[in-house]
Amino acid sequence: MSDNIGVTKKPLESIKVLSVEQFGAGPYGTMFLADLGAEVIKIENVRIGGDPGRYTGPYLLGNADSEYFQSWNMNKKSITLDLKNSHDYARFLDLAKDADAVVNNLRGDQPEKLSLTFPALKATNPRIACLHISAYGRDNRRAAWPGYDFLMQAEAGLMSVTGEPAGPPTKFGPSIIDYMTGMTGMFGLLACILRAKQTGLGGDVDVSLFDVALHQLSYAGTWYLNHGHVTNRQSRSAHFSVAPVQTFQTSDGWIFVMCMTDKFWQNLIGAMDLCELGSDPRFATAPKRRENLSQLVEILDERFSQKSTLDWLDALSGLLPVAPVYDMRQAFENPFVDEVGMVQTIPHAASGSLRVLSNPIKIDGKRPAARAAPLLGANNDELLQHVLGGQSESQP
Repeated sequence: MSDNIGVTKKPLESIKVLSVEQFGAGPYGTMFLADLGAEVIKIENVRIGGDPGRYTGPYLLGNADSEYFQSWNMNKKSITLDLKNSHDYARFLDLAKDADAVVNNLRGDQPEKLSLTFPALKATNPRIACLHISAYGRDNRRAAWPGYDFLMQAEAGLMSVTGEPAGPPTKFGPSIIDYMTGMTGMFGLLACILRAKQTGLGGDVDVSLFDVALHQLSYAGTWYLNHGHVTNRQSRSAHFSVAPVQTFQTSDGWIFVMCMTDKFWQNLIGAMDLCELGSDPRFATAPKRRENLSQLVEILDERFSQKSTLDWLDALSGLLPVAPVYDMRQAFENPFVDEVGMVQTIPHAASGSLRVLSNPIKIDGKRPAARAAPLLGANNDELLQHVLGGQSESQP
């Protein structure tokens, strides 16, 4: 075997995935599989226009395509099948014969109705792994409920701990629960695929937006479950229990400082010429610093306001974890983004080229190359011509 096989062969090249997906959680997760070499075949119903993300603006890219859609569907293939049509479902079963997985992110009551579950597919392929991403799960009274990311942040308590104390409950900016659920689902799916390769038997994997959202409460949730402690919103995005871990205003902007350990605290006060705080009984220990945070912030605010963000970054970087607080423009103009290769330019049929975010995973020191998301039904001829008499009845 070649020593450089990791460079020339992507780790999931032998995996074939059929995905009935739209919008966020499913497409985001399967895009990682596609980036890492899996053949991800996106199944879209042309009668409803395919994935609604194709038409989500404001930046559209010609026929049934948008930058919104591109951000979640690169490196995939697209075919058009109406799974409620018996002829098209038979084609789907033919494709499933040699597939490793079937993914869907439909309402919880839909997979069984559309025969996308392991019990429905095991006669066709006993080793197939079926991932079901839904709003609330498939085995409870909310199975038929539709649901989206922001609703989960609301009900799971995440909005109650986000934002300023005097402000209203606030959601995280991007659809973080979609992304987390998609990645959680892919972890479970790959585990089930591994088991199938060992045992020859697939199975069902269930992940819901609600479950993942609640799980993000993590240690704050554990505090409540064991002590009834209710964690509230913290001023300036401060940590729930460690201080000083929060934003500070400089002479020209903001900086985020994270003194998660006593060592970082000592480095901070040394670099800021505030060594006397080290012997101040109000701040001598981590619990004391948290207890007397308002007094500590008043002292640090005064010192941080004397210099620019860049000056403080020069003084503190490497001594403790710090970062500038950037807006979108500043974030992408940060030269470090180019240094690490987190943006790449790909060819696109309608626009000529498209700048996109790179996959955050590196394999053998390299990020996976991106390919533009497919047009609706772009791979019908390639994948459906040999299946049960040719093209789908839902051919675009």
